[in-house]
Amino acid sequence: MKISVLGFSGSGKSTLAGALGRRYGVPVLHLDRVQFAPGWVERPLDAKVADVQRFLDGHGDGGWVIDGNYAALLQERRLEESDRIVILAFGRWTCLRRVLARYLRYHGRARESMAEGCDEKIDLEFIWWVLHEGRNRSHREALRAIRDRWPDRTVIIRNQRQLDAFYRSMA
Repeated sequence: MKISVLGFSGSGKSTLAGALGRRYGVPVLHLDRVQFAPGWVERPLDAKVADVQRFLDGHGDGGWVIDGNYAALLQERRLEESDRIVILAFGRWTCLRRVLARYLRYHGRARESMAEGCDEKIDLEFIWWVLHEGRNRSHREALRAIRDRWPDRTVIIRNQRQLDAFYRSMA
């Protein structure tokens, strides 16, 4: 089973990806780990693409779970190869609440889905991203285009009740 998990920041992509990886016994690639070097430094594009390519090539015959949007990181290939595409489309205030809870849980250390040396942080720029910039018209349209292109493979989860039902369906 090959699964891509996409959605808005703070919607729970990494948590769901980890659960799916455990459920299906497949490796998980968190694109935030690929995107950043220690200290929240963005890595060069060619290095990031090479890492994703190695992961896809190395697990091509088996399954995988990949979480994160990052269109430049072979998104077309990832989605084309996916058996299932899960889009987490929670509302902005729910995502902000989750980001704040995540900050309280991981403050001063990096979470499992993040590169080492990228300790959990929150600032006004990231809050603005969660509430506005990360869900602007182009981001919303990109997710709609994915849903429209692969309707038979795409599941859209808009709230906690739907997410809970999705988790139950995995059991």
